[in-house]
Amino acid sequence: MWAETALEADKLDARLIQTILSGIPLPVILVGADDRILAANAAGEAILGPGQVGRHHALALRQPALLATIEAALRAGTRAEAPYVIPGHSHEVSYRVTVSPVPLGEARGALCAFEDITEQELVGQFRRDFVANVSHELRTPLTTLVGFIETLKGAARDDPAARDRFLSIMEREAGRMSRLVDDLLSLSKVEAQERQRPTALVNVAELVNAAAASFRPAAVDAGLELEILGTDRQARIPGDADQLMQVLQNLIENAIKYGAAGSRVTLALHAPNDEAMLRIDVTDDGDGIEPMHLPRLTERFYRVDDHRSRDKGGTGLGLAIVKHIVSRHRGRLDIGSAPGTGARFSVFLPRN
Repeated sequence: MWAETALEADKLDARLIQTILSGIPLPVILVGADDRILAANAAGEAILGPGQVGRHHALALRQPALLATIEAALRAGTRAEAPYVIPGHSHEVSYRVTVSPVPLGEARGALCAFEDITEQELVGQFRRDFVANVSHELRTPLTTLVGFIETLKGAARDDPAARDRFLSIMEREAGRMSRLVDDLLSLSKVEAQERQRPTALVNVAELVNAAAASFRPAAVDAGLELEILGTDRQARIPGDADQLMQVLQNLIENAIKYGAAGSRVTLALHAPNDEAMLRIDVTDDGDGIEPMHLPRLTERFYRVDDHRSRDKGGTGLGLAIVKHIVSRHRGRLDIGSAPGTGARFSVFLPRN
């Protein structure tokens, strides 16, 4: 530490200062007693921008909290921390800056060490958003249940028709909460296993046929034709059969929900022997999806049409689960759609 070594001013030439700062892994900036930036290592210069060494620190570090902390270190010898945020294209880069007073001969400088806490901030924000979303998803059905229970205990106690209607709604809302809890548990399990690649061999053609068979009644009820292509040849890959079935079920269910009545939902398996990956396409002829929504479809609780999704029983977690399962299998998910053209969800899975 600078405070412990207490080097004399005549020994602190610019070259020595720069050498010492260059050996520090964090971005570091040294502010001299005259309020000018005395030195910075390469990472520190990247934060400052070019040509800032030698200038007044307030011209380069314009955020009030950090400036006040530097001032306290220079004038009162106080060691403290301050936040520093750099705007980015996709997200802000957040630093925790530790400002320490350091002796520079008979004067005092301020050593600013920048610790990147962006990931911690993103994780914290993710947790807050997740709790808020889960709370929001549960609040509506719970409020509905509480309201109808009170009604059934009061005004509708002796009204059989109203009682039956209310119980039907309560059953639907309870089912919605049950599906949400099931999806949350499923998502948690998938995330816990994501780094463990499956090794058992599964026959993808059999899975596709089985998934399609389980949804034929739902397709008929929705007035849709369910078409299966490419399952006439065997296609074995390392995988978790239950999780891959969950992927297929989620995608087929979505295609049936959002496909146009009287149209077709197609499941197509593409597994040429000369390619390293096989592909499963689930295609519908529905309304399609605006391009701006496509990058966010696999986010938790993200819905293109919030009201319509809830009416159809969606939890907003299905595609997030699909993404994590496909990632566990070292594959990828590709989504193609445009308004009026339906949607195509393609799952790529490695053969080895």
